[in-house]
Amino acid sequence: MRKLIFIGFVVVGTALGLVLAASASWGARLVVMSFGALAGAAVGGAFSGIGKRGRAPQLRDGALRGLGTTSEDLMDNYWRDEGHPQFMKPPSPDNKQFGGSGGMTD
Repeated sequence: MRKLIFIGFVVVGTALGLVLAASASWGARLVVMSFGALAGAAVGGAFSGIGKRGRAPQLRDGALRGLGTTSEDLMDNYWRDEGHPQFMKPPSPDNKQFGGSGGMTD
């Protein structure tokens, strides 16, 4: 059935090229008919699904899931990590390393 649709569009494109160049010489008719056949082949191939490849299933490595390195882990922990990748979060300015008492009064 798909091959019949493809061949039908090629024939229609060739016939349309013949009709459009009816008053021209045979050389010009053949050129226009070949362009019509080329366009018909493209449209027929698209409509019939010829050349469409089946998608291979993506193999996911579950060994890295949960370590915080996959894109799924980054999406899961976005609000917890405030948009930063794991172990890349900048330190808080309230931290004791910048001096001060760490929140406790002296």
